[in-house]
Amino acid sequence: MSEADVVRAAQEYDRLGAEAFFAEHGFGPSRTYELVWEGKRYPHKALLGTAYEFATGERLAPGDFEGGKAGAVTVLGKLGFTIEQRHP
Repeated sequence: MSEADVVRAAQEYDRLGAEAFFAEHGFGPSRTYELVWEGKRYPHKALLGTAYEFATGERLAPGDFEGGKAGAVTVLGKLGFTIEQRHP
């Protein structure tokens, strides 16, 4: 999985909108963290799971990996993305 896969997931999120994106890819809104890209905020775990699906063809369920600092936050950070606390 690469930075390009995450960008593709963000573009899909923008194209579909939140509800359709979540329905299509099996995730929901972020509770604690968000990915910030090009001035927009995205559900980080949903983007990572979708990017993984784009890269491998395998779908992950939300329970298959952690969204916090030990999981999605670290992976996305290593790919060069900014992750911030979710705004209430």
